[in-house]
Amino acid sequence: MPIKNPILPGFFPDPSICRAGDDYYIVNSTFEWFPGVPVHHSKDLRNWRLIGHLVTRRSQLDLRGVPDSGGVWAPSLSYADGRFWLIYTNVRMGFGRPFKDIKIHLITAEHILGPWSDPIELNSLGFDPSLFHDADGRKWLVNMIWDFRHDRSSFGGLILQEYDVGKCQLVGPVTNILKKPELIEGPNLYRRDGWYYLMLAEGGTDWNHGISMARSRSITGPYELDPAEAVLTARNDPANPLQKAGHGELVETPDGEWFLAHLAARPMPSSNRCLLARETCLQKVIWSEDGWLRLAGGGVRPALEIGDPLLPAQSLPPVPTRDDFSTPTLDPSWSSLRVPIDESWLSLTARPGWLRLTGRESLHSLFDQSLIAKRLQGFRVRAETQMEFEPDHFNQSAGLICYYQTRMHFYLRVTHDEARGKILGVVLTDQGNYGELRDSEVEISAWPQIHLRAEIDFENLIFSASPDGKAWRQIGPVLDASKLSTDYLYGFTGAMIGLCAQDLGGTGRVVEFVLLKMVCLANSTCPEE
Repeated sequence: MPIKNPILPGFFPDPSICRAGDDYYIVNSTFEWFPGVPVHHSKDLRNWRLIGHLVTRRSQLDLRGVPDSGGVWAPSLSYADGRFWLIYTNVRMGFGRPFKDIKIHLITAEHILGPWSDPIELNSLGFDPSLFHDADGRKWLVNMIWDFRHDRSSFGGLILQEYDVGKCQLVGPVTNILKKPELIEGPNLYRRDGWYYLMLAEGGTDWNHGISMARSRSITGPYELDPAEAVLTARNDPANPLQKAGHGELVETPDGEWFLAHLAARPMPSSNRCLLARETCLQKVIWSEDGWLRLAGGGVRPALEIGDPLLPAQSLPPVPTRDDFSTPTLDPSWSSLRVPIDESWLSLTARPGWLRLTGRESLHSLFDQSLIAKRLQGFRVRAETQMEFEPDHFNQSAGLICYYQTRMHFYLRVTHDEARGKILGVVLTDQGNYGELRDSEVEISAWPQIHLRAEIDFENLIFSASPDGKAWRQIGPVLDASKLSTDYLYGFTGAMIGLCAQDLGGTGRVVEFVLLKMVCLANSTCPEE
């Protein structure tokens, strides 16, 4: 059974991988989505299952007011001394601003799903930090330093400082261990055969992305750079189906095999936009005779398929395509925007078998939205829901949303019009500009039921609705789904499909959904395929 990439399709960037005994875990960036840091588990490196999130309390992560693509950047998970250690950030400033206002936190737990500790704040010097556990028991934080001065390079170098477990704080000198003209992100330290190795993400996280290495006999340097161009990159190879490859971490199996988890993105043929965002892939790597890391298959290009690892194959049940909200808690595949889910705005018990949302702020809000969503994980997907909603004011809306960020989303919503009563139509925000497709609106006061559908076929998005779940009619024009990507409107997140409700008058109007069904269509490259 070879490993097929991506192993985590859809919006799962900046992977951090670690092994604890026979168990393998991968965590990813979540930015403004809550809870933070999803964790996938595997026994064989081939098959992965989302089992939960690691940052689940507001005391660990306060995202209210953070900009689009702020929040949790590049968490790093490790296992040492019988405990899991997680380093993560909360970035509070947006693009085009000189400052980042970064908070770097450390939490620990004996078990992967916790309980995780309250955070220890380390420093605010730069993003993408990681924690290295040396053989002598000492621990070191390594991260880049952000230089905001207008006459300097924004990359101020990689810094290293010791972490004192007993004092729960950083101690000793801050050492700048590596500096280059270009930006370096995602530094990770490893030790092998008397060498300290630095794994480096270079070239930004877009089309020029890649991974390089440096090494030293001393943890504080000096570090020599790998003479090769890169360990991994797809730059200058536009035909490779895995583009933007970079930002990775290493894991070693008990049999001595080494694997590199990294991000990559798959452009769509006609638009060259990466609708499924940055995804997680895995490559087998080896150590060369002169002690440098190399892809096992040779070269530097990521592969869609790699050889079978020396691990027994694991069988997992298929991922459910339907959520009928019959359990007291939401499946971990759901996320909310910036705030934890609680009974004040979402309930699975008020009406058993239904999801109840209480409308709150607008889809442009950076604070208290009533929106939950799942990642888009295939190029061809159909999502359907059934809802009950009785708005009596235009301030009240609810429905099915295809979402990238506050400044880019498509929304099939039910609302109220003073002259026509209950209506259904498409509204959108494109590059921050709000619009209503008036020609798409349909009066639905007489409908016995409200069924909504979104169908994505690569670049095409079609909304439909039905009064009975059988006779469907298209609502609005064919929309450009490829706009739900960083290649249209720059950011770090990915396309999501979800349910939401707004009540801008503050009256707390509720909507109830009986299901959400997301089906991957043929040739969609969804997880179950």
